[in-house]
Amino acid sequence: MTPIPFSEPPYLSNLPSPYYNASHRAFQKYCRQFIWDNLHKHALEYENAESVPPHVFLTFNASNMLLPNLPAPLPVAWLKRLDIHSIGGVVKIGEWDYLHTLIYLDEMARSGIGGPPASLCAGFAYAIPPILKFGSKELQEKFCPDLLTGRKRTCIAITEPGAGSDVASLDTTAMKSEDGREYVVNGQKKWITNGIWSDYATMAVRTGGPGPAGLSLLVVPLKGYPGVTMRKLKVSGVMAAGTTFIELDDVRVPVENLVGEEGLGMKYIMTNFNHERLGISVSVTRQARVALAAAFEYCLKREAFGKPLMDQPVVRHRLAVCGAQLESLWAWVEQFVYQMTKLEKDVADVELGGLTALAKAQAGKVLNECAQCAVLLFGGNGYTRTGQGELVEKILRDVPGARIPGGSEDVMLDLAVRQLVKNYKNKTKMLERPRGTAKL
Repeated sequence: MTPIPFSEPPYLSNLPSPYYNASHRAFQKYCRQFIWDNLHKHALEYENAESVPPHVFLTFNASNMLLPNLPAPLPVAWLKRLDIHSIGGVVKIGEWDYLHTLIYLDEMARSGIGGPPASLCAGFAYAIPPILKFGSKELQEKFCPDLLTGRKRTCIAITEPGAGSDVASLDTTAMKSEDGREYVVNGQKKWITNGIWSDYATMAVRTGGPGPAGLSLLVVPLKGYPGVTMRKLKVSGVMAAGTTFIELDDVRVPVENLVGEEGLGMKYIMTNFNHERLGISVSVTRQARVALAAAFEYCLKREAFGKPLMDQPVVRHRLAVCGAQLESLWAWVEQFVYQMTKLEKDVADVELGGLTALAKAQAGKVLNECAQCAVLLFGGNGYTRTGQGELVEKILRDVPGARIPGGSEDVMLDLAVRQLVKNYKNKTKMLERPRGTAKL
């Protein structure tokens, strides 16, 4: 079957690519079939119900198909301890790299609907990594066996009603009890993906004074825990993701649940954001691809003014403009991920951190263009929540869920340039000869 133009990335369209080896291609084939059988064939149904049945999480977990949400390379030592040796029986955990991650994220987004995959992935993608990277040995021993095996679920809890992208302004407090054995947590968290189903949250809290130096990360029990109240929020898109409002009233948390050191929370959060933003970039690019390909297919068969829409120059122009943006974005993201496979994590955080923010912002803008193009070309059908235009109508409502979470678009654009300027100045300074050492 000939694929619709723009429906697949070039490497899946019989075009050569320097990036993918036999392991990547074998995983892609497995991934597509597994995700179709266990998620995508019911994605519209789940999104309309605003919930994914619990058995889907269990099925993915049983095949180790939630672990790909972790940053690459995978935590091999921990996984072997837990008798986990491969992903889906296809890729050995020690052979996993960021290109496998790219394939997984691209395939998970292939329904075009953000809610169902987001309902499964947020804990592994964003809440477990800080524990693995910054948590003490004792903290990891306490939580990793249950979290990495999916016996317990978790989420990342940063955003509050009064502070989103401005992380340094968070108000939720964690004050030590008189005996110093517990933190007493008070505050609110809002727009927390997967929160309603989570046993724990890796939570940003204020353990010190104002500003970024007062922030810490704490593993806070959630579901059924004294002082914790949770309710689902009604949002305009990504509706099956379990977006949650959390209230914390004198929640007593053992001091042993501190991630790393007090006062370093901002550093941990910013490092964690790089993986989140890269993941959003990949997923959103596939959503844009689904929207544009759906519009292309529709224009081939829909007739107006006595001929197919595709025969109208203005229609072809719209498709061409969006197609150029889409394929340019994919080429950048693909190159970006390849660079991640070649750089050490600490180097990548510095060299690619600002560019990650830029890629995330650009992905949201391209999704917006492709989704709007699709809805306009579908006409009245694109404005209707059922029928032929149901998918593109849903994708357009998902657009804010791409442009706001993980750092809103304007903040990302500004952050990207500030980081590039910082790197430039640091590198230039390293090249300067110390004063007084010049030779005539």
